[in-house]
Amino acid sequence: MDPCSFVRVLVGNLALKIPVASRPDRSGVHPSSTPCYCKITLHNLPCQTAPLPILPSEETNAGVIAESGLASVFHLSRVELERLAAKSIFAGKAKLKVAIYTGRRGTSCGINSGRLLGKVKVPLDLKAADGKAVVFHSGWVAIGKSSKGSSAQVHITVKSEPDPRFVFEFGGEPECSPHVFQIQGNLRQPVFTCKFSCRNPAADRSVRSRSMPTDVGSGRSWLKAFGSEREKLTKERKGWSVTVHDLSGSPVAMASMVTPFVASPGTDRVSRSNPGAWLILRPGDGTWKPWGRLEAWRERGGGNGSDALGYRFELLPDVTTMTPSAVGVSLAESAISLSKGGHFLIDLTSTAGSRGCSPGGSPRSSGDFGYGLWPFAAYRGFVMSSTVAGEGRPASRPVVEIGVQHVGCTEDAAAFVALSAAIDLSVDACRLFSGKLRKELQPQAGAGDGGFL
Repeated sequence: MDPCSFVRVLVGNLALKIPVASRPDRSGVHPSSTPCYCKITLHNLPCQTAPLPILPSEETNAGVIAESGLASVFHLSRVELERLAAKSIFAGKAKLKVAIYTGRRGTSCGINSGRLLGKVKVPLDLKAADGKAVVFHSGWVAIGKSSKGSSAQVHITVKSEPDPRFVFEFGGEPECSPHVFQIQGNLRQPVFTCKFSCRNPAADRSVRSRSMPTDVGSGRSWLKAFGSEREKLTKERKGWSVTVHDLSGSPVAMASMVTPFVASPGTDRVSRSNPGAWLILRPGDGTWKPWGRLEAWRERGGGNGSDALGYRFELLPDVTTMTPSAVGVSLAESAISLSKGGHFLIDLTSTAGSRGCSPGGSPRSSGDFGYGLWPFAAYRGFVMSSTVAGEGRPASRPVVEIGVQHVGCTEDAAAFVALSAAIDLSVDACRLFSGKLRKELQPQAGAGDGGFL
């Protein structure tokens, strides 16, 4: 099947120019000391925030503008493009809105600490963006209603580029061993099946208990040991795995829980200091080879009281070809609200802003691994995303999007599907241990060992 059409709207090359005449002392805007930032929005997509460098006086410093790089990225499917064009009263020309603030980002006592300096709007002819790269604007824009030369100005470049993706949808929760369908428009075609397995550690304990001494003198100590072992088991989750098969029944990828999800001492939660971990494996030379490692933990909520699923994903070197000094490189590190859900995202599009602009990485984060590092140079731009349902939400059926340039064979797509299953199951693995897991996630008597280790 063909991939689905997507478009990325890229915003960058930001700079602020405030002439002396329009910068009175009371404005408090001084290039040497005052930070500025902007909030960028496109229709009802999530707002993105980026720093905004200030140019001294009347100077037009092309170097400063170029160094500001990419500030934000918006991803639009064909359906979203058509919907956005239909709602616009400008015959398909939506508007990108940029609000410029002075001061530091953040809130104080629930109030934004920045002061609004002004807003600009850039019209976008999204109909022209379907299937080809388009530069909507590149240059200076007057801030506010005034267009006189004495007004403050912001430099901005807005462009779009096609970004086709393969889209897959789980037919049910990963723990229910569902089919996985490829989506193209209104067509749904099964391409994979998933097999969830949960090892039963009680079987090993049963064998050991039958061989333990039964004399009366050791009875109390044995009961005490059994009690402590039982308490330990209620504070850890382990042995989960998901194997992805193609339609012929051949295994093409696996996600295996290799580090148990264990409650930190004195708590009922998995902490960042001791996360659980999954290995994402691919078949090769008659065995499973590690491809990626996913760590997950539960982060305490901030002022809103909602906890979050923290995660870190790193790509592992090929053990058959790597040099002794080769190490894994982190491609994504962020958090997802456990009450609202969200998206697991790997996006290596270069960003000059903070990590929050792109959870996948930025030039100042681990995502900027350098093009000289062995196979990682192949992973650029948008890599993949997967929907993640929050706790207590309706049945989770992850939808996975994978950049076409990162899929060269069935195993490539299957590895990302396995990764999606792992992040979805991590929501359950990181549930508070005071709660109860669904029966599908409970070890079953006589269950086989479906894991890697």
